[in-house]
Amino acid sequence: MDIQLEPTKRSRGRPQVRCDDDTKSVIIDAANEHFKKDGFASANITAIAQTAGVSTKTLYRLFPAKGDLFSEVVERQITRFLVGIDERSLEDLTPREGLERLLIAYGRLTLSQDTIAIIRLVMSESARFPELATVFYHRAIVRTARAMEQWLTAQQDRKAIALDDIAIATGMLRGMMTMEPQRAVMLGQRGEISDDEIVARARACCKLFLDGCATR
Repeated sequence: MDIQLEPTKRSRGRPQVRCDDDTKSVIIDAANEHFKKDGFASANITAIAQTAGVSTKTLYRLFPAKGDLFSEVVERQITRFLVGIDERSLEDLTPREGLERLLIAYGRLTLSQDTIAIIRLVMSESARFPELATVFYHRAIVRTARAMEQWLTAQQDRKAIALDDIAIATGMLRGMMTMEPQRAVMLGQRGEISDDEIVARARACCKLFLDGCATR
């Protein structure tokens, strides 16, 4: 008895190819994981490419140097923060509502496990790779501070608040919001900070900043 085999089905057309933007996103995800696990110096480009499912040739075409990968890891974190505090999303809010939203977004950024891992990496390896500190300072610290300063300036222009020095006030706000809990995590004295804690801290910082602590 003859056995008839079903014809093999052939896929139609060419296999789908990812666009460069999608490929970059996958590579950045992989790089972030390897940086957190291995550090900057020990992170291996071939291993990152394998994790991302791309060739090293493709990786180097999109990111010519390992430092470019680190820059993009930082950039993605900061972009999420900036999108969350887009000026148009804040302009219709009261000063208290706007500051709460600003501080919650900032807390979610700076107290996240990814950001804390990046800071640890920068602190441990910037002596050998000073460009890491430069990238982090300008892409993360300067840009988030500028976003806060712009919001505070807008509130001052509307006569909603009165500050002698907006830059100093910005530094105080940033430190009040994140310094203590971030240090505790980095020194291994506590675990991950929950979103509820971040929201509660943001509201407390907002109240202290806008109301002051003088008796009425």
